[in-house]
Amino acid sequence: MSFKSLAELRAACLDLPAGSDAAADAVARRQDTLTKPQGSLGKLESIAAWLARWQGRDMPRLDRVKVFVFAGNHGVTAQGVSAYPSEVTVQMVANFAGGGAAINQLARGAGAELDVIPLDLDRPTGDFTQTEAMDENAFLAAVSTGYDAVSKDLDLVCFGEMGIGNTTPAAAISAALFGGGAQKWTGRGTGVDDAGLKRKVVAIEAGLKRHAAALADPLGIAATLGGRELAAIFGATLAARHHGIPVLLDGFVCTAAAAPLAKLHPTGLAHTIAAHVSAESGHRGLLEALGLPPLLDLGMRLGEGSGACVAVNIVRSALECHAKMASFAEAGVSKK
Repeated sequence: MSFKSLAELRAACLDLPAGSDAAADAVARRQDTLTKPQGSLGKLESIAAWLARWQGRDMPRLDRVKVFVFAGNHGVTAQGVSAYPSEVTVQMVANFAGGGAAINQLARGAGAELDVIPLDLDRPTGDFTQTEAMDENAFLAAVSTGYDAVSKDLDLVCFGEMGIGNTTPAAAISAALFGGGAQKWTGRGTGVDDAGLKRKVVAIEAGLKRHAAALADPLGIAATLGGRELAAIFGATLAARHHGIPVLLDGFVCTAAAAPLAKLHPTGLAHTIAAHVSAESGHRGLLEALGLPPLLDLGMRLGEGSGACVAVNIVRSALECHAKMASFAEAGVSKK
C-alpha cells in the first residue's frame, strides 16, 4: 500500500481489526486438558493464546517467522550524538548481507528468515534541531515501504533497526508522546561519554522546542522527530495488525517507532509483545508507559532485532507445549 496522505494513513491506523476471542478461548480450554497443573506453564500459556488470538487460529503455527531489519541514517548525528560515524550504518548493512552480524546468527538459531531493508542511506533525514526530519512525502514513503514489506503469509514477525544516532530520535519521540523532558528518555546509545550524553539531551530539547506545533499529533511527532527506519517499523507494525500477524517488538528504538500507533488507537499495540527490556535507559519507562511487560531482561542493547529474535525461541517453546503435549485422557493420567 502506498499511503498518499497523512489523512489516509491516520484512517488506516484507526481501522484496526480485533483479535479472535474464540481462538484464544479455544487455546485456554485445551491448556486446561493438558498433563500439567492448570496455569503451571505461566507465560507460555498466555503466549500460545496470544498467537491464536492474532493469527485467528485455534491451533497457531510458526511455519514462517521473519525478522525485518530496517536501516536509515540521521541528520541529527551532526550534533555529535553518537559514538560512531554515520557511515557505520552502510557498513553494518553490508555485514548483514555477508552473514557476519549478531542478528544473522540469532535468526538462524530461531528458525527465522532475515530481510534487511535499507532506506535511502545516502540521504540522511533532516537534522531535527534545524528542520523537520522528514516532510510528509518522505515520511509516507518510509511508512509505505515498511507496510509493503510484510506479506500476509507470515505467522510471526520481529522488527529491528540499524541507524547510527537513532536512539536520539527514539528518545525525542518518547518525550513528545509521553512527556517528562529529554533527560528522562536519553541514554548513552552506542556508548557516548558524558559530554556526548549532554549533547543528546540538548539536541532533543532543541527538537522538541522547534517542532512544538507538530507534537499534538502522533504522526507529526513520528515525521518531524523520527527517521526513515522508525517510520518503516511503524508501517510494518500497522501492516502486521491488518494482516493478522503477531509481532515481537525489539528494543528502545523499535518500541519508540511503534509507540505512535498506541496513541492513535487504544489497542494499537495489542498484537505485539515486548520481547525484552534493553539496557538503554529509556526503554523500561517506555514499556511501562505503553503497558507492555517484557518477556526477557538480558541486558542487551544492540538493536538489529536481536532481543526479539531471542524471544522467538520462547514463543516456539510455548507453541510446542501447547500443540504436542498429551491430554490427561490421552496419557491415561488421573486428574486431581
